[in-house]
Amino acid sequence: MELPNGQLAFREIVHHSGAVAILALTRDNKIILEKQWRAPAETTTIEIPAGKVDQRDSNFHHAVIRELNEEIRYVPQKVRALYGFYTSVGFSDEYMRLYLATDLEPVKNQLPRDKGEFLEIFEKTLDEAIQMIANGEIRDAKTIMAIQYWQLMQK
Repeated sequence: MELPNGQLAFREIVHHSGAVAILALTRDNKIILEKQWRAPAETTTIEIPAGKVDQRDSNFHHAVIRELNEEIRYVPQKVRALYGFYTSVGFSDEYMRLYLATDLEPVKNQLPRDKGEFLEIFEKTLDEAIQMIANGEIRDAKTIMAIQYWQLMQK
C-alpha cells in the first residue's frame, strides 16, 4: 500500500463482512450475557450476544434477530440501532453495529447454534454488570461499551 508520504509499506488486513452486537435487556431490566471460550484470548470471556453478518442475513437487523435466537433463545419485540464502530481498525475492516433489544419473548422455533459454540447464558443487573467490569470479569470491549451505554441511559 502507498502511505501518505508516497512510500510503500506492507500491511496485513483482515477483511470482514460486518457484525452485530446486542444489548439485550429483559422486562425486569437485566442484561443477558454469555460466557464462552475464546481461542484467540485462550480464556473464557463474558460478552453480550453478537455475531457476524453472513449470507443468511438480508440486512443487519435480520442478523440481530437471528443471533438472539441462536445464542440466547429470545426474540425481541423492539430493536433499535444505537451506533457502529470499527472493532480493531489497526488490522481489520470489521465494522460492528450495536443494537438495543427489549421486550424479549422466548422463541418458538430455535435455530441451531453455530458449530462448536458452547454458551453459558445468564442475567445481571446494571450494578452487577458494572462491578464485573471493575473487577476484571468483563474484559470484552463491545460488552463494556454496551454496559456503559446502558448506564448512561439511566441518567
